Amino acid sequence: MANDLQGKSVIVTGAANGIGLAAARLFVKAGASVIMADHDEEKLDAEVDSVNGLGFDGSARAFCGDLREKLTMTNLMAETLDANDNLHVLVNAARLLVTGDPLDPAEDRIEEILEQNVVSTLRLSQVAAKRMVRFAKEEGADRADRAIINLSSILGQRSLPRFLAFAVGAAALDQVTRSLAVALSDFGIRVNAVAAGGIYGNSLGKSMPEVDDLPDAIREVVPLGRLGEFSEIGESILFLASPASRFTTGQILTVDGGRMLLDPLEATAG
Repeated sequence: MANDLQGKSVIVTGAANGIGLAAARLFVKAGASVIMADHDEEKLDAEVDSVNGLGFDGSARAFCGDLREKLTMTNLMAETLDANDNLHVLVNAARLLVTGDPLDPAEDRIEEILEQNVVSTLRLSQVAAKRMVRFAKEEGADRADRAIINLSSILGQRSLPRFLAFAVGAAALDQVTRSLAVALSDFGIRVNAVAAGGIYGNSLGKSMPEVDDLPDAIREVVPLGRLGEFSEIGESILFLASPASRFTTGQILTVDGGRMLLDPLEATAG
């Protein structure tokens, strides 16, 4: 599967940490030319240098900016095309994980979440899709050559009140994925999402500070009995970007160690 991505042009957002960083590393290892996008310039530059120093077949470049801004999206696309003359894969891994009072409009943070996790993802996907369609028409290439992958969450199908905004955003993102998959199917552009769960990261830890040992609490409700790793979500993203999934589109791939199989609903999710 790695050789299938040799020389491909890839954008990964949220690439300075977590799942986005893990995915970017895997794409570079697979030989792709990756634009790693994030708003944290210092961390992003350090990670790009680190990835390029690993001796992989591919390469990474940094793009820093706030992707909630239309101009930033335009600049990202321009820099990608300037560097690679093409675009084969977009990975929307930038997401905001926060909690709030579900009964207080002043504190539920739903506008903030929807703007970052849904609207920005949709808008960037639309910008990228226009370029992908143009390239596909010009090249007459393999219809399974291009893909958009979104990072979702099992909370799109679970109910944890303090995560109301994040859960609503995940559910909306799943529908964005399905709708774009149908809209782009005529052009051979596949759109899928990975619904992650059973993962522990700093954002989740900050959202649940009252839990003394959150990693252990998560392990207890994951049938495989361990935490998932960022790289394991990244590998699923890599699969959905590759020709190995060439007949897969509009799907929400759950990667959670079996977490969704268990009740009660109030058990820790991620």
